[in-house]
This record gives sequence, structure tokens and C-alpha cells, in this order.
Amino acid sequence: MIEIARGSIAANGLRSLKVRDVAEAADCSIGSVYNEFGDFDGLILTVNRETVRALTARLVAVPADDPVRQLHGLAESYLTFATDHANLLRSLFEHRMEGDRPFPEDILLMVMQAFALMHEPLVRLLPDRDPEEVALLARMMFSAVHGIISLGLEERMVAVPPEKLRQQLAQFVDTHLAGLGIPLGKARDGEV
Repeated sequence: MIEIARGSIAANGLRSLKVRDVAEAADCSIGSVYNEFGDFDGLILTVNRETVRALTARLVAVPADDPVRQLHGLAESYLTFATDHANLLRSLFEHRMEGDRPFPEDILLMVMQAFALMHEPLVRLLPDRDPEEVALLARMMFSAVHGIISLGLEERMVAVPPEKLRQQLAQFVDTHLAGLGIPLGKARDGEV
């Protein structure tokens, strides 16, 4: 059932996923899906957890020897993942729990841990800044990277054209670091 749901979301997006289709493809009853996952949200959340784990594995694999290169690598890895798994990543941010129930804490924590990977290199680059400010800067930077990528892949009106995303994403990271007081020449060379 998980494989079927993941395949459906990956191919056609979250909105196309129907419990009846999953049950049919798995050759089981709709009740079996609910028995296994509690409700349809449970199945979607299981797929979303796997997506966050896969994304985090890609991000954790970025070399951390140089903080500037690490930030560029994180942005690039996020773009590659989003390009390869656009609908799965979109599902993570589009899914709304039935009946306005709160999102499960474990998924929120997993997403925050993935976002926090930008925190450590910023701490190294900004050792004298207030830790709360650096944490906020890391979340803001990840949010901006996510927004640039999401809009670019969606090709919305204000989006960066997909063929320019890599270049513009690298330019954004450099510009953001320069705005934080890290000179661009040093940022590009990995020196601080």
C-alpha cells in the first residue's frame, strides 16, 4: 500500500491519491487500508515520513568540511531532490490533516531537523552572533531556498525559470552570506 501510494503521489501528485485506488491496486478492501494506517491521513503521513528521511539523507551527505561550500551543497542537494521528487516533496507541504487535526509532532520534528542542517555552518560562519539570531537566520535561509526552488519548479509567474535555478540559487546563497557580512570573495573561496 505504501509503495502504491508513493508511486501515485510521485506520478500524479497528492490530490490524485484516492483510498479506493490504493485498495484496488493493492487488491484489498478500503477497510484494510484503514485498518493498517488508522485513516487515509496515516497512509499519506507514512509516505511523507519516508520522503523526509530520503531528503535528510541527501542533505546529511553534503560534506561539512567548509561551511560556505556546505551551504551551497545543501541548497544544491535540496534542488536536486526537489527536481527528482517534486510531487513527493510537494505532498509534504500540501497535505492537510482531516478535520483540522494537528500535524504529528514526529514529522514536524523531522522537517525541523532537516532545516536545521543550515544552522551548523551558519554558526561556524557567524560565531559572534546571538545563537537565537543564527537559528532564525538558518530557518529563514532554508525557507528562502525552498521558496526559490518550489516556485521555480512550479514555473509560477514570479518564478526563476527552471533552467536558471542552479545559477540563481548559488547567487542567492552568495548574496545572503554577503548580507550577513561574509565577503563574497571569501565566501566563494570557502574562507572566513
